[in-house]
Amino acid sequence: MTSIERISRILKRQPVDRIGLFEHFWGDTRKKWAAEGHLRQDEDPHDHFGYDLQNCWPFSYVADLDFVPEVIEETEETILTRDGNGAMLRRHKLHDATPEHVGFAVTERSSWTELVKSKLTPDRRRINFDAYRAARDAARRADRFFCWAGVNVFEQMHPVCGHEHMLVGMALDPDWVRDMARTYAELNIALQEILFAEEGLPDGIWFYEDMGFKQRPFMSPDMYREIIQPYHKMTIDHAKSLGLPVIMHSCGFVEPLIPGILEAGVDCLQVIEVKAGMDLVRIHRNYGDRLSLMGGIDVRTLYTNDRSDVDRELESKIPTVKQGYGYVVHSDHSIPDTVEYDTYRYFVNRALELGTY
Repeated sequence: MTSIERISRILKRQPVDRIGLFEHFWGDTRKKWAAEGHLRQDEDPHDHFGYDLQNCWPFSYVADLDFVPEVIEETEETILTRDGNGAMLRRHKLHDATPEHVGFAVTERSSWTELVKSKLTPDRRRINFDAYRAARDAARRADRFFCWAGVNVFEQMHPVCGHEHMLVGMALDPDWVRDMARTYAELNIALQEILFAEEGLPDGIWFYEDMGFKQRPFMSPDMYREIIQPYHKMTIDHAKSLGLPVIMHSCGFVEPLIPGILEAGVDCLQVIEVKAGMDLVRIHRNYGDRLSLMGGIDVRTLYTNDRSDVDRELESKIPTVKQGYGYVVHSDHSIPDTVEYDTYRYFVNRALELGTY
């Protein structure tokens, strides 16, 4: 069974030979493993570990494509820049990290309308045709399931106005947030139409959409349905019109949103973050007949580099969640450089051993 066949069937919860396999890494991890001689400098981890999926993120959603990022402040360890969204973000220079949100030009409806909305047009410069083509061709050579990847409306809005202004807007001016969500949904669809007409369809669509934090989603299920779900449905309906299944990534605790996510048409939920409160086995029990799952393996067990910890985590989950044929093994977060190569290799081998039918 090829990886394309395997993942296509897993997303429909149809019989397969084994569970699927995929992973994300921090950039520092790959650099460390290459420096240690485990990977060649030019070696693709998809090939090295035999992953079943491959993603390509070919779109730029920054508002002002002509804006040159402006350095506001720089130290030995960090750099603060203003970007084409009018956002000031501080990034660490020495290691991979989520940027600190410092300030935003857009804080409410009028600044959104004045500064950003009119710039969000389907300009061809937003599309990296070469990257999409190269990733698609590499996936095809390996018979690997290939996904167009990008962010959906929730993750498109907060780089412009920040989580705080966006969430306050959802409560106090929901029509403003709906306007942002609609604008980004329409932009995504227009750009996909251009790309797919010229370069062909992928095998599936992968949306990144972090909608939760520890023990809570960023919004109630009702607010999700009222403000975000219509634009999830708009983008997912477009994918389904092309015959493409949809995988949605969300960090954080999003279990209360799963019924609404299912209604929007999502086929697979990834990454099922344990430390945020997500429970892979419970979610599989409640939704596994309707929703495929990817992830949910506590990456902290890999931090220990103790194979007995890895065994306990995998043995407590995979024999259960492989039932129903709708599971792809993946950590519940990207693999950091504290995880040794031999630990990760053992994790892959043991997971596939347990996940073979």
